[in-house]
Amino acid sequence: MAKKNSRLAAYLAHRSRRGTTWLRMRDIMRVSIREVLRKRRRYIGVIAAIALGTAGFITIVTMGRDLKTNFNNDLDMLGGATIINPYFEQDGVERLEWFRDRTLASLAKIPGVLDVTGVLTKPRAITTFQDRIFGFNLVGVDASYWRVFSFNAAAGRLFDAADVAEGARVCVVGTLLARTIFGGDQEALGQILAIDDNLYRVVGVLGGVRAGDRGQFIFLPITTARARVVDISHPYSVYMRCATWDDVAPVAAAVKNVVEANQTTKGLRVNVAWEPLKQVQRIFWWVSLFIYSSIVATLILGGLGIWNIMMAAVVSRTREIGLKKAMGALDNDIFFQFLFESLCVTMTASILGIGLGRLGVEYMSHMLGSRPPEGLFMVCLLAGLTFALVIGVGAGMYPSIRASRMQVVEAMRYE
Repeated sequence: MAKKNSRLAAYLAHRSRRGTTWLRMRDIMRVSIREVLRKRRRYIGVIAAIALGTAGFITIVTMGRDLKTNFNNDLDMLGGATIINPYFEQDGVERLEWFRDRTLASLAKIPGVLDVTGVLTKPRAITTFQDRIFGFNLVGVDASYWRVFSFNAAAGRLFDAADVAEGARVCVVGTLLARTIFGGDQEALGQILAIDDNLYRVVGVLGGVRAGDRGQFIFLPITTARARVVDISHPYSVYMRCATWDDVAPVAAAVKNVVEANQTTKGLRVNVAWEPLKQVQRIFWWVSLFIYSSIVATLILGGLGIWNIMMAAVVSRTREIGLKKAMGALDNDIFFQFLFESLCVTMTASILGIGLGRLGVEYMSHMLGSRPPEGLFMVCLLAGLTFALVIGVGAGMYPSIRASRMQVVEAMRYE
């Protein structure tokens, strides 16, 4: 019975010590938060620095791939760096092989490919208009062709999937040809052109950054070209648009295997703009380095700012520290009070930065018309909190140790 009572007494004493420790830690945290709130003006600068750094990190990392994809789609002056052109080269007088429909469907399924379009071509075609003869390059394409090259309509419209499905007798002409034949872009709309004894209505004039290279082209729906144009029945060339320039190399490497799985690869060549691609990657690498370096520098400066402020706080509160120790405060109490103050600042800044980062992600998603994976944002959120924790502990550790090791008498005498 006595042994049982001693165990009970030991257990109650242990619970009492745990409760006392918890109450002490809770009080220390409450005092730390109160001190930060009282001196909040002192911390505004470092809170803003850490919050902006965290928000920038979350936005850039979460939206990184969407930004890169949008960058690829919009900046056509990159020289087609993300466009791959597999083709069958001519063997003697004619090409003996072409891309089958099943091959095109398989190429579109390669990871990293946005769009695939097969092209029918007939060079040196002619048309007549008002008793005059004009030469041009005739091309049969589907609606994906415009997306692959980011073309738009300088006037009118580009034919769409519905026109391709019904084999409509419509055409899109290049800007130079529209001016040569009709005198201008707007004048070309609605005009009728005779090509291979068939009449086609002009519905649009080709526009876009790279449209100048195709100024002497006339484009027909691919189904129309197959049915009505002589010697233009097979696609010997294919254009593939990759999501980002990081996808170009693996996609280019996979093309031959995919084609081989569906048909013969005799005469197959894969053309990639490697030099423009390297230049784009080099430029983006330097831009990314500058952005991430700025974010890291902002966070580090925020940590140094906290360190300086905490050191100043230790010096200015020396008498307060001495008085607390004289009243029974332990070294650990003083240590944890200053450490919690540092953590309070960094975690507050991190939470604010997460909120700003979320707003940045929502805004960028709206601007780009795409939604990043929610899991990626959560990973960035945890990374931001972890980094804030590291900064708080790292910046507050030395000032906290210094404060906890002060001698009571010297601290009380400090002026």
